[in-house]
Amino acid sequence: MEDYLEIAGKRFRSRLIVGTGRFRSMEEMVGAIEASGAEMVTVAIRRLPLDRPGEPNLMDYIDWSRYQVLPNTAGCRTAEEAIFTSRLARELTGTNWIKLEVVPDPRYLLPDPVGTLRAAEKLVAEGFVVLPYIHADPVLAKQLEEIGCATVMPLGSPIGSGRGIFTLEEIQIIVENAKVPVIVDAGLGAPSDASLALEIGADAVLVNTAIAQAKDPVLMAQAFRLGVEAGRKAYLAGRIPKKPLAEPSSPVEGVPRPSR
Repeated sequence: MEDYLEIAGKRFRSRLIVGTGRFRSMEEMVGAIEASGAEMVTVAIRRLPLDRPGEPNLMDYIDWSRYQVLPNTAGCRTAEEAIFTSRLARELTGTNWIKLEVVPDPRYLLPDPVGTLRAAEKLVAEGFVVLPYIHADPVLAKQLEEIGCATVMPLGSPIGSGRGIFTLEEIQIIVENAKVPVIVDAGLGAPSDASLALEIGADAVLVNTAIAQAKDPVLMAQAFRLGVEAGRKAYLAGRIPKKPLAEPSSPVEGVPRPSR
């Protein structure tokens, strides 16, 4: 059975999206991306040396014919900054796909719901394929879907925290009501977190810090690949319901009993 992740009419075999930040070297980054099996890679436009166009940068290290580049607006604190950065990203990368981030507070890195919605409306109207990073807010997720966003990307926990999924129930509500892919983004720390996200019906996960800052990023990328695959298979297989009491797996009728 073919099981694709489809976003804006484009199909992906992998349900793992990876980032390019926080790696200790470009070589580790390239090795981890390859090991992950990902087909979509996100790049922070503000990390590129825009004032030094002749200087090598991370865009030069990756074979972009193999991947869907997903520029992001990391570092943008307002809707206006995110809109400007998105337009710049389209000029630099040649893609109209954008991971929209509007994050006003650098300490907590939580997304601004009002600014995100405002920026998304403008970018969708300008023909962008918008993948917005949001808190796990079912109401906002539905509003973003209704204005034409290609996905919604609720956080599991704060960016880079590695704390796993603190927003499980909210993500489940988003999944139950969404007609666009739901991608859990931020806070995942281990492959088991990614597996859990896929088990509850999320369509994909985006992972950066947990891979980049691992002792062995390449091995961790492989582990996340397997975690995502396991979670998706579990979701498709259909897990048993949770029950308040034990239930024997072997028959109890006809079991020999000692005579009294």
